[in-house]
Amino acid sequence: MLTTFKAVTKKLPDGLQVECNSRGFKIIADEPEDLGGTDKAMNPVEMVLCALGACQTIVASAFAEAHNFSFDEFHVELEGDLDPDGFLGLADVRNGFEEIRFSMHFKTNESQEKAEAFANFIEKTCPVGDCLENGVKLVLSNVVRY
Repeated sequence: MLTTFKAVTKKLPDGLQVECNSRGFKIIADEPEDLGGTDKAMNPVEMVLCALGACQTIVASAFAEAHNFSFDEFHVELEGDLDPDGFLGLADVRNGFEEIRFSMHFKTNESQEKAEAFANFIEKTCPVGDCLENGVKLVLSNVVRY
């Protein structure tokens, strides 16, 4: 059974700032000043990195007990390579990330082998990782003038 998640974004008056809303929660997106923004918030591709890391962290927390894996702390460090000339129309290069790299950090007494096995499970189970790794069909369903 599919579950539909919804979000709404809207342009704010200052520079390139955008308000993002879902289920009553709100975050602001922006761009660095060198890309035309006011540098008041993360930009959308930084949010993608955070979404991936957050998803991996939730998977780790949600499934640790079922995998008989315990940890005291967990965090993910992520970085991605993107050439802004693509979306700025300055070069014929990909608009999005070419590669995303991440490291999972466990504060745990578990063995390295068990930590690596659990990290592989996290990577295979994370829905955001699946979207990034396998792509997702994007469908413009409507254009509304008001």
